[in-house]
Amino acid sequence: MSIPSNIAEGSARHHSKDFIHFLRIADGSAAELETQLIISEKLNFASDSQHLQNEIIIIRRMLAALIKSLGR
Repeated sequence: MSIPSNIAEGSARHHSKDFIHFLRIADGSAAELETQLIISEKLNFASDSQHLQNEIIIIRRMLAALIKSLGR
C-alpha cells in the first residue's frame, strides 16, 4: 500500500522536486517490503518468495528510471 500511495501523493504535488522526494520514499518502502519478504521466508512464514522479490526489483528499477527522467 505504501509504494503506490507515495507515488500518488507525489504526483499530486505541483513541483517535480516534491514528486522526486515521494518517489524516493516509495523506493524506501519497496526496500522495506523486500526486507520483510526475506525475513518472513527465513522465519518460515512464507515460502518461495523469489517471484515477489523479483517483482520488487523491477519496481525499484522503474522508480529509479522515473526519478532519473525527472532530472535527479
